[in-house]
Amino acid sequence: MALAVLALASWMLTHGAAPLAQSAAPQVPPGSGARDAASGLGAAQRAALTTRVDELARWVKEQQGQLSLHVVDLETGRELAAVEASRALNPASNMKIVTAAAALDLLGPDYSFRTGIYGELRGSRARSLTLRGDGDPSLTMGDLWRLGAALVARGVSSVEGDLWVDQSRFDAQFVPPAFEQQPNEWAYFRAPVSAVALEANTVTMNVLPTRAGEAARVWFDPPGFIEASGSIRTESSGEPKLTLALTPSGDRLRARLSGTLGERAARQRVVRRVDDPRLFPGYALAHVLRTLGVELQGEVKAGGREVKQELVHVSSRPLAELTTRLGKQSDNFYAEMIFKALAAEEQPGVPSSFEAAAARVTSWLTQKLGQASEGSVILNGSGLFDANRLSARALTGVLGYAEESPRLSAEFMTQLAVGGVDGTLRSRFTQTRAARSVRAKTGTLAKVASLSGYVMRPGRRPIAFSVLISDVSDHAGARQRTDRVVMALAAP
Repeated sequence: MALAVLALASWMLTHGAAPLAQSAAPQVPPGSGARDAASGLGAAQRAALTTRVDELARWVKEQQGQLSLHVVDLETGRELAAVEASRALNPASNMKIVTAAAALDLLGPDYSFRTGIYGELRGSRARSLTLRGDGDPSLTMGDLWRLGAALVARGVSSVEGDLWVDQSRFDAQFVPPAFEQQPNEWAYFRAPVSAVALEANTVTMNVLPTRAGEAARVWFDPPGFIEASGSIRTESSGEPKLTLALTPSGDRLRARLSGTLGERAARQRVVRRVDDPRLFPGYALAHVLRTLGVELQGEVKAGGREVKQELVHVSSRPLAELTTRLGKQSDNFYAEMIFKALAAEEQPGVPSSFEAAAARVTSWLTQKLGQASEGSVILNGSGLFDANRLSARALTGVLGYAEESPRLSAEFMTQLAVGGVDGTLRSRFTQTRAARSVRAKTGTLAKVASLSGYVMRPGRRPIAFSVLISDVSDHAGARQRTDRVVMALAAP
């Protein structure tokens, strides 16, 4: 077990372990002297922490909400504050802390995803082509253009058969668990998950004004997947008012356009998720190949798993870079793709499922945390909707393990948002002593507000903290009081 956990166990044996079901009253271990050597906190700082934790606990109780809070000094393992620390609540996007740590640990920071085109060549002709991937969340149209150009460079000028899309690395459950709680949501954050996922499985409607009274110029990226009807009118002035209604149409999407925008308006973009991603990248690749002069005689179809000969491929950036989309930007699509890839890597040849991914992450969590993981429920990797349950103690356990592990410490710390600087913490802790000292992950749902991470200290290991607030609608009040707790931990 990590040194931090051993130190915490030693402290608990000496001072008495708090019961798993704690009262709502905050517990802040006492210290003595101007600066407690065990905690590194001065008397004034300890008093401020006690006050802020008490204020938060009292406020959450007044709101009839639930709180799980845990603060631990990773230098000594000493518990600095705890309120119902073992109570498992909905962590919202704090689930991404677990997903990122598990992925960096199990796959490694240098892990990369691979997307290739497979087939058999007869001179300049291919019998058929298969587009295959293993779950790259970052695949773009630029990657497809590179694949197409590489095929042409090999002399390919025609494809006699079909263009297949092999999605078999993942199973056919494209929507993560709990996402069905908003079934009619077309927003990009609810995009489906697939082994070959192009542009985060979203389409973008681009609109440019022309002259007043004329139809605006409209096009879709990626191309080849949308059948559009209707138009958007250019007017002499006025704010853009655009409507994009999508409905499934066979294996593609039908778009109905309407609305207006002023002739001096800037380019407008409307992003929506695709409904069925199976052939989505195939239609885009067909467009690329035809544009490059390759003749396609067949159709775009699902399948091609039996084709083994790789012709060209592209690789993603290292996982360490991709996880910044989790920690800093809280990207749900990236989180779910990486989550599902964990099961795919463990069982080659078996289509990865969300159930298998959840089992692997749960097993990892139990192995690293032991009893501290009790009560955890993991269903998806992003934390969206009412799905997962984690305690503040479990999250500080993950934070402690990740910070101490030589395998993932630097990369894990780097992917978190920095207070007052970037990501979802850009506008928090600004012009305070906690600015740049806090590295953390936010979490927000309708009645959930969470924040877990580190307070960095010069010359010492950081303090790990986790604050999970549930059943409270006042997000501003929850964040304000949470931030006060964290600022009390920052060095004066």
